[in-house]
Amino acid sequence: MVINFKEIMDAFDFVSFAQMYEHQAFLDKETGKIYLQSELGDNEEDLPEDIYEDKYIEIPHKNELDLGKALVLDFAYEYLPNDTEKIKAIFRKKGAYSKFKAFLESKNLIDKWYEFESNAQERELRAWCEASGIKIHG
Repeated sequence: MVINFKEIMDAFDFVSFAQMYEHQAFLDKETGKIYLQSELGDNEEDLPEDIYEDKYIEIPHKNELDLGKALVLDFAYEYLPNDTEKIKAIFRKKGAYSKFKAFLESKNLIDKWYEFESNAQERELRAWCEASGIKIHG
């Protein structure tokens, strides 16, 4: 079964939009169908009863692919080497991502961050697909 990478990416975005375990997505490795589940509201469809069997694989959250704070620090080391300690301090408190993004806005680097983040997400998700035995196209 070959899956369109955009479908995997859309499911990944859905999962990563919320905190870990609030949204889940499962890929049926036999049919390629993706099932979405949210703890935050009504779900459009019920999950199959055998969703936790081997024929399904759960799409990871961005934090499971080290795309959280580690990615922020990678960006800081590359684009803001003189501000890494300040960025580390931002991430020691609540509301870190909004403060980080405000900081990037002040440095005129917010668009560069979104590009950096998007490229890293795609690269890591493609690697996850390969490691998981998921054949993709696109």
